[in-house]
Amino acid sequence: MTLRNDTTLPTCIKVVHPNGTDESGQPKVLEKSYSPVSHPAAKGVVDLVVKSYEPRPGGGVGAYICNLESGQTMDATIKSERIMHSEAAVSRRWANIGLVGGGTGIAPLLQIARILLDDSQDSTRVHFLSINRQEEDILMREELNRLATLHPDRFRVAYSLTAPPHGWTEYTGRGSIEMVAATLPPPTADGKTMILVCGTDGFVAAWGGPVGRGPKKPDGSKGPKIQGPLLGLLAEAGYSADEVFKY
Repeated sequence: MTLRNDTTLPTCIKVVHPNGTDESGQPKVLEKSYSPVSHPAAKGVVDLVVKSYEPRPGGGVGAYICNLESGQTMDATIKSERIMHSEAAVSRRWANIGLVGGGTGIAPLLQIARILLDDSQDSTRVHFLSINRQEEDILMREELNRLATLHPDRFRVAYSLTAPPHGWTEYTGRGSIEMVAATLPPPTADGKTMILVCGTDGFVAAWGGPVGRGPKKPDGSKGPKIQGPLLGLLAEAGYSADEVFKY
């Protein structure tokens, strides 16, 4: 059993924490979305990257997941397909794709990399940039390096730290025009290049401008995300809005 019949499409789930609280400390069912890092074709298994922060009023879904013991269950639903510039497909769509992840923002990007690299008929070249504060914060580093070894002609990975240790030889900082030029495919204006950015709101805004929200839904839940104008580093580097998608 897989999460979706079409296993070439990225997946995302919404996890329900039944015993959470709102910001005032009153009982409330909490929900949070997570993108699996496992390939959508994986049967019977879903791998998540989850940070377990101390529970706080209005939060704590990560701690809830991490505190589950073997044999326990959690409730989750499969979210609808994410539409990127008019369609959900990622396979065989671009010649070059740049994946820029800040912290746990690498999760949906790693799944996309796996989808592309697992397809022997897909020739997309994947450029992955993982940005973190300290070296120990780098998530899935071993797996990213493994993919670079397995697919030397199609996958390259670079790392940047905002608080690097002494002797760190890779990139430093949250991002710069020089880093963009060195680690990502250049803009082409022919529909064959795409840059995906995922991370905190501030991280995404720095790279591509803020993501907006549409009006709330009738049930009071958040409205749909709106890409908004392309700003930030990627705009400065010459990409067009249709070459960038912001999570």
